[in-house]
Amino acid sequence: MQLRAATPGDWPAIWPFLREIVTAGETYTWPRDVVEEDARRRWMVAPPGRTVVAVDEDATVLGTAKLVANQEGPGDHVANASFMVAPAAAGRGVGRALGAYVLELARRDGYRAMQFNAVVASNTRAVALWRSLGFTVVGRVPEAFRHPGLGPVDLLVMHRRLD
Repeated sequence: MQLRAATPGDWPAIWPFLREIVTAGETYTWPRDVVEEDARRRWMVAPPGRTVVAVDEDATVLGTAKLVANQEGPGDHVANASFMVAPAAAGRGVGRALGAYVLELARRDGYRAMQFNAVVASNTRAVALWRSLGFTVVGRVPEAFRHPGLGPVDLLVMHRRLD
């Protein structure tokens, strides 16, 4: 697997699985009916943000991540990131590879910490992955996410120092 900066040419491969994940409504706080133009604007971030992809040997996009400042101004030393793995690539270590890669990019970009503002508590695979990469739960927002099958579930705020 190769990890690299995303290019505009990667979007046609990202959009189908991004749409599938967002439409499912189980892990992202985005509108489930997001349209492609809005999704592209949200995901393919402009510098100094970064969008990256994980690709296999035949250049198939297996997953993607975006890295941005969590806040502006005096809070811009804390990074925020989002990750999506193509369902067909689940269980192949793509999320872990992207997570480690983005943490290193954030460190190199001078961020002092990374914070996830809305990890859906029922997304146990993601919670376990982030814990294994050094994140801790620093907050819990009760019933802040309307899961389509489970009803209201908590959102977790997760944090990790980078220095």
